[in-house]
Amino acid sequence: MNEIKLDNWEKRSAEHQKQYKNFLQRADKNKVLKQLPDFHEEAFSRIDCLQCAACCKNYSPRFKTPDIKRISKYLKMKESDFIETYLQLDNDGDYVTKTNPCPFLGEDNYCNIYDQRPSDCHRFPYTDEDVILKRPQITLKNSTFCPAVYFVLERLIEHK
Repeated sequence: MNEIKLDNWEKRSAEHQKQYKNFLQRADKNKVLKQLPDFHEEAFSRIDCLQCAACCKNYSPRFKTPDIKRISKYLKMKESDFIETYLQLDNDGDYVTKTNPCPFLGEDNYCNIYDQRPSDCHRFPYTDEDVILKRPQITLKNSTFCPAVYFVLERLIEHK
């Protein structure tokens, strides 16, 4: 197994976008799904999200109705006040944060609502589930700012 270098990974990810796209289009789904748990675990044994937080700094998760109910209750806010204060509708009709970075991201890169965070945040970066194949455009976008997605894609290509 080759050592996947994480220094300067953004440049390598940009250079490999076409390769990633081709791989995602042609991947053996069953083989990939069997490999994901190990590659996901390996990625997160080497990558500390608290050192990065690019996802929270630059993008917003979707806030679905259960997320809004749970978080507004946790913050002791009316759902309508929570939405008015923090959220807006995007072009797809989903609620997302009004601002970047996420208003719940602390200066230490810890999430102030971590235990109540939206399901998108909990699942991100989808490197241990079939979203990585089912939504290739999201995977490609995520590989440009998340070192874990870069790492997992590099491992998958190495073992295709």
